[in-house]
Amino acid sequence: YSNVIEGYNAQKINDNLKVLMDGYNMPEGYLYKFTGEQEEQAETTEFLSRAMMILLALIMIILVTQFKSFAKPLIIMASVLFSTIGVFLGIAITRMDFVIILTGIGIISLAGVVVNDSLILVYTANRMRREGKTAREAVTAAGGLRFRPILLTSLTTFAGLSPMLLERSVQAQFLIPMAISLGFGVLFGTLVTLLLIPCGYLILDDVHRFFSGIRARLVSGEAR
Repeated sequence: YSNVIEGYNAQKINDNLKVLMDGYNMPEGYLYKFTGEQEEQAETTEFLSRAMMILLALIMIILVTQFKSFAKPLIIMASVLFSTIGVFLGIAITRMDFVIILTGIGIISLAGVVVNDSLILVYTANRMRREGKTAREAVTAAGGLRFRPILLTSLTTFAGLSPMLLERSVQAQFLIPMAISLGFGVLFGTLVTLLLIPCGYLILDDVHRFFSGIRARLVSGEAR
């Protein structure tokens, strides 16, 4: 275990060491290994990756059960993927070091918020379709009805995390990366939800109508 001088990043130092060691000819019978903090970080990263995969799989199963379809859940899961862009934008804007453990926890929390907002929008659009509206009319009406709840959810979440983002105490520094991941991810995820979900919904409707038309022509051809 080694200590890093204040103002330096342990991850960057180890990355530089890896580059140097890759070009170094080790004597026969000798090998090197990064242990200590790096080893623990690798194990934690592996654990968070598995946890994220399990979470996404469970969410997908629940959504497929809810919608009785694979297509619409894929749109919702895509919104989770794109919302992570906000996480990295937040890290870049605040110039915060990338902390794998806490950033990963923030992304896992972010997935739940984004899925909830997307689910509300898709469910409302489906209800509009059952009432006889076209796909475009349904997503337009659903966006108007659910715009305020989705926006308020995101703003209140970010507002609740703001004190932690502005805190400069030693205790708060440990949790700030998680707050940045969740806060900025939720804000960007709101834009993704309000733009990507309606676009994906309309694309799915176009694809469905396209294949339905082909199937209808095939059936009519066989009837002749």
